[in-house]
Amino acid sequence: MKVTMFSTQDYDKTFFTSHCPDGIALDFHDAKLNEHTAVLAKGAHAVCVFVNDTVDKAVIDLLIDMNIRHIALRCAGYNNVDIDYAKSQGMSLSRVPAYSPEAVAEHAVALMLSLNRKLHKAYNRVRDDNFDLNGLLGFNMYQRTVGVLGTGKIGRAVIDILLGFGCEVLCYDIFEASELKDKAVTYTDLPTLMAQSDIITLHCPLNESTEHMINEQSISSMKDGVMIINTSRGKLIDTKAVISGIKSKKIGYLGLDVYEMEEDLFFKNRSNEIIDDDVFQRLQSFPNVMITGHQGFFTEDALTQIARVTLSNIELAAKDEQDAETFL
Repeated sequence: MKVTMFSTQDYDKTFFTSHCPDGIALDFHDAKLNEHTAVLAKGAHAVCVFVNDTVDKAVIDLLIDMNIRHIALRCAGYNNVDIDYAKSQGMSLSRVPAYSPEAVAEHAVALMLSLNRKLHKAYNRVRDDNFDLNGLLGFNMYQRTVGVLGTGKIGRAVIDILLGFGCEVLCYDIFEASELKDKAVTYTDLPTLMAQSDIITLHCPLNESTEHMINEQSISSMKDGVMIINTSRGKLIDTKAVISGIKSKKIGYLGLDVYEMEEDLFFKNRSNEIIDDDVFQRLQSFPNVMITGHQGFFTEDALTQIARVTLSNIELAAKDEQDAETFL
């Protein structure tokens, strides 16, 4: 079974090759999947895609014309795929819903701590033999109120870490997690969470109801100096509204591992290029903003699990079998 993999990096090749079972041949391409690159999958039985590949109706039609019947996502989110149309055309789709929730959770908390204690600034100062502490003042996480938006597996992993710090945890989700009922957390409505949290961290999927949930109106209801962390999907945040919030000092800290226009930036070395995204450049200019390039998932443990589950899903698709947990 031949599988064409799009948007691949060297680490994808390493982990997928080392875990690839007999009977599957992997064809790696660094190009993103879209209408212009879909032809690279000619002769394949399945395609494997990542978060910034485009799998809309036009691309799905091209894949069907090439007799490709399975789309394997090597990620949890699937907002970039027209699921309903693919299914209506008889295609099967799979994903990796829980490759390593702890990896993303730990990265989210790392952003909180780095912004709070200004570790990025302190590191650069000491390298320059500057040991002045002025400007590096932080706050205790202990007894701070953290609002966790989304209590799926990643959100619950974040909560476990925060409870270890002694934080007061508020939660919001349309489905309350039974696993949290015996823990010292409080489910509340969204307006209350926004208004009472010192830190707000996003761990929910991107859909019509969550797109730009952090916007001008919601920001206005937050505490002055609030910290916002997003390691989920970039479009959960209205970036221009956040920039206004930073300028007005309503937002005191912003930590991003995702960005709503990241498909044109992330996963490539662009150090020798002129970045023409003025919004991103404005974000970069603030001293209280920390951005990482969608690396929350990037641990050895997570990449191993991603490769194993994705390849298992492809094997199941070849046998015309489906796993209820990993197939859409």
